[in-house]
Amino acid sequence: MAFPTTPSGSWTSDLGLPSRLFGTDGSEDGFELYEQEDAFVLSVEMPGFDPEDIDLRWDDGRLYVAADHTDDDRRRRKRYYRSFRLPKRVVDADIEAEYTNGVLEVTIPIAEGTAPGEAIPIES
Repeated sequence: MAFPTTPSGSWTSDLGLPSRLFGTDGSEDGFELYEQEDAFVLSVEMPGFDPEDIDLRWDDGRLYVAADHTDDDRRRRKRYYRSFRLPKRVVDADIEAEYTNGVLEVTIPIAEGTAPGEAIPIES
């Protein structure tokens, strides 16, 4: 069976289906990573987990976020795993994390003297 190739405004418009079968715009990733003046900030949506379920580790220039929660009443297991490589040196001893209302926020200080990467010219 082939997936339809017509725009979402055609035959599916009255069915109440999502406009795309596979999201590729990044909005459904559940995380946001941005750089402030002196730190990277990672915000990850992780509803349904307890702080004790979350394992946060820094290893060899990569931040690992993992979580595992078992709901015995519903007989369900929920898992999350993602890793992030950052483009600058960081002060790993000063990484801070806070989990509030289902959102994990990690602040990762950038090491002093870390210069931005070399700019790459873009031809048009």
